[in-house]
Amino acid sequence: MTMILLRGRLLSFRHTPHGIDDTGSYYFEADGGLLIDKGVIQAAGDYATVKAGAPDDVAEIDHRPHLIMPGFIDTHLHFPQMQVIGSYAANLLEWLNTYTFPEECRFVESAHADRIAGHFYDELIRHGTTTAVAYCSVHKASADAYFAEALRRGMCMVGGKVMMDRNAPQGLLDTPQTSYDETRQVIADWHGKGRNHVAITPRFAITSTPAQMEAAGALASEFPDLHIQTHLSENHDEIRYTCELYPEAIDYTDIYARYGLLGRKTLFGHCIHLSDREADAMSEAEAVAVHCPTSNLFLGSGLFPLKKMRARENAVRVAVATDIGGGSSYSMLRTMDEAYKIQQLLGERLNPLESFHLMTRGNAEALSLSQRLGTLEPGKDADLVVLNAAATPAMALKMEVVKALTEELFLLQTMGDDRAIAETYVAGRPAKSTLRQS
Repeated sequence: MTMILLRGRLLSFRHTPHGIDDTGSYYFEADGGLLIDKGVIQAAGDYATVKAGAPDDVAEIDHRPHLIMPGFIDTHLHFPQMQVIGSYAANLLEWLNTYTFPEECRFVESAHADRIAGHFYDELIRHGTTTAVAYCSVHKASADAYFAEALRRGMCMVGGKVMMDRNAPQGLLDTPQTSYDETRQVIADWHGKGRNHVAITPRFAITSTPAQMEAAGALASEFPDLHIQTHLSENHDEIRYTCELYPEAIDYTDIYARYGLLGRKTLFGHCIHLSDREADAMSEAEAVAVHCPTSNLFLGSGLFPLKKMRARENAVRVAVATDIGGGSSYSMLRTMDEAYKIQQLLGERLNPLESFHLMTRGNAEALSLSQRLGTLEPGKDADLVVLNAAATPAMALKMEVVKALTEELFLLQTMGDDRAIAETYVAGRPAKSTLRQS
């Protein structure tokens, strides 16, 4: 791969912003240069300085006046639900039974899984997302398709074969033993291959028997470095039913704890209705609550108290995600726009620095992948997004009166979508501009 030098305005976060005026929380270069070799950032800084240290024959790409940031990271979505998005239902459980489960049955066919995988990665790239954490279906074929496509594109992806042995159609059920055996095989086939990370993935306690939860716990014990992903406390009916299925547990969160599934690399989707005891248990374990705002609003699940979770004495680690297909947009910009509105309804403020930190470094830290992802520091993987805040006529008109970086970021968050993504780079290669058009 040829060494390249990108020119544009650079923005990367140093730490969580403590307010909209916390200029120390980020690094910004008005005329910046980013030197990339073999998919890794070699130098970042003032363009003239970086250019002076680059080889004479370096290939330059000028993205001025656009903003270059680390690629967006999506920490919770469902690969088999691309054709479920936008399905009309009253609530979570009706939506699962009416649309989602029948659709996921189709992923037993490798040809279907392969086809959807191609579209899935196209949409991520189109929207500036360079890393995601996805649920596949219960079928190993779906995980094979997901990871094979990630490998082909050189993307850093996390995912797992779903484990579920009850309360779903027959075509979506495995058993405690087959879920254990097939997850082990997915790990053997894909974990560490390219930039792939396999996650242990019991869908949620409703669809797993105690025996299968024990199998998930056994996997977590055997492979302690792997991520674990599941769902927690999304919907009141879900919570009530789950606790009926596990009457010995103190509460929903305690179910996962009893099976050894509550830890630092556990990603719990939603976590909207946690009790103080549950939030304390998550905080102690350093588990991650993954906020999925467009999904929570679409399914009427509730308003996640993001600011409260982070501000409590025993703070809970938080990430953000689209939750396709309960979520209604592949765009992390649209996702954070809805997150902002939810906090407004709760009487809180989510400033644009916090939003863009969450989409990049914040989510990388939540995934324990910040040693490779989430910033523009030398040595990090060159997964990048190039943002155009004047991408549409309405945005361009607004940009005429934008005076500050924070105003530009808020405009991107409020009005931006895939059209605001001028380019997406995966391991230093332009990916959006080379997408197939069909």
